[in-house]
Amino acid sequence: MPRRHIRVTGAPDAPLRAAFTALRAELGVPVAFPLGVLTEAERAAKAPALPGHDATDIPFLTIDPPAATDLDQALHLSRQGTGFRVRYAIADVAAFVVPGGPVDAEAHRRVTTLYFPDGKVPLHPAVLSEGAASLLPGRDRPAALWTVDLDADGRTLAVDLHRALVRSRARLDYAEVQRQIDDGTAEEPLRLLATVGRLRERLEADRGGISLNVPEQEVVQRDDHSYELTYRAPLPAEGWNAQLSLLTGMAAADLMLASGAGVLRTLPAAPDGAVGRLRRTAHALHIDWPHHVSYAALVRSLDPHRPAHAAFLQECTTLLRGAGYTVFRDGELPPITTHSAVAAPYTHCTAPLRRLADRYATELCLAAVAGESPPDWVLTALDALPKEMAEGGRRANAVERACVDIVEAALLRDRVGEVFDGYVVDVDERRPTVGTVQLESPAVIGRVDGDRLPLGERLRVRLTEADPAGPAVRFTPA
Repeated sequence: MPRRHIRVTGAPDAPLRAAFTALRAELGVPVAFPLGVLTEAERAAKAPALPGHDATDIPFLTIDPPAATDLDQALHLSRQGTGFRVRYAIADVAAFVVPGGPVDAEAHRRVTTLYFPDGKVPLHPAVLSEGAASLLPGRDRPAALWTVDLDADGRTLAVDLHRALVRSRARLDYAEVQRQIDDGTAEEPLRLLATVGRLRERLEADRGGISLNVPEQEVVQRDDHSYELTYRAPLPAEGWNAQLSLLTGMAAADLMLASGAGVLRTLPAAPDGAVGRLRRTAHALHIDWPHHVSYAALVRSLDPHRPAHAAFLQECTTLLRGAGYTVFRDGELPPITTHSAVAAPYTHCTAPLRRLADRYATELCLAAVAGESPPDWVLTALDALPKEMAEGGRRANAVERACVDIVEAALLRDRVGEVFDGYVVDVDERRPTVGTVQLESPAVIGRVDGDRLPLGERLRVRLTEADPAGPAVRFTPA
């Protein structure tokens, strides 16, 4: 599920970058790894537990952003009768991590990779996440190899999973993949990525699921040291690639549900209040949302190249904040087994280099396919996993919120005193003089303080504070 993606440009000593450095210190983000963790990681990188099955003859490739080095997934698509065969290799982190060891303990402390606009704070040491465990091209790597056979309409027919040694042949980025597909130079695996991706998108729409094509926000520093906010809309190839991850996560959930033990990613339906707030945001951005049109249908109609639509898609990520992890064992299934945005049972299993829970989901699925009991180290950690992931999620959300606040304050810091057209999208029930206003331009959300704030109505507001060091953006009715 997507998060806000914000990238900042400018010199390392630029004020905005300095604010992110200060934020990491303020939040106590564990940037450096302890010496014992680094020592064990270096030792593991030289002597991983290698699988017995050799699948290095399959010409896998990876598709990631240009700067990515922590490559979790490699793919290969082929035709299978009238349908398709999807092979999806996932980095086998368990081949490098000793349960209960220093690297494992540190991963449980960090829980997830944290993303800042000026860089990331990784879950595992770089010698593993960007080196020995990463599915880099031309290197033999241990992996959990998924094989999913699909019919001509993209529906799942059969699923297999086992450990294997794999070797990626090419490291591609989304722009290169899109270019090859568009100009007809792509070889069959990439051509089939488009074919299968579109089929899976159609099935997603049929079952009522939704994928947010969240644009990447880029904050560019001008020569006068002010900042400008731009959006980069995702390419179709990014959506097609994401469908393979969703396909695998759904297959993994089905395996675990059938075996009676697992960890699911669940999300109940969004509360009416959250959807109502989004409707007010849509109105503020001049996005027509008739009451008979569902949220999923609206999102599929949006064009992320349009700034107002891009801003709205950013706000749509708030509906995903109720997602959590649900564990079960001994055949006792939980009350909620589905993820409302996926509209099916689903789990996280395709990003173990960046997310703790994925390593455990993979082990549970391997055991399910083999008809065996999960390893003791997995069952021992299972009950505590939802709380750990929730705490990690709260930390990631705090980072995201603080980064957005810093960026918006930086955008407006030279415009204190100016008047903007906005729309009141929220009012605090306990403090009716405090609300939230969505500006029409720039697409910024900030706090507004005033008497009798008109919830759901237009309001001209004056910027009274914009401090990236705070960070704070405050308005009053004009």
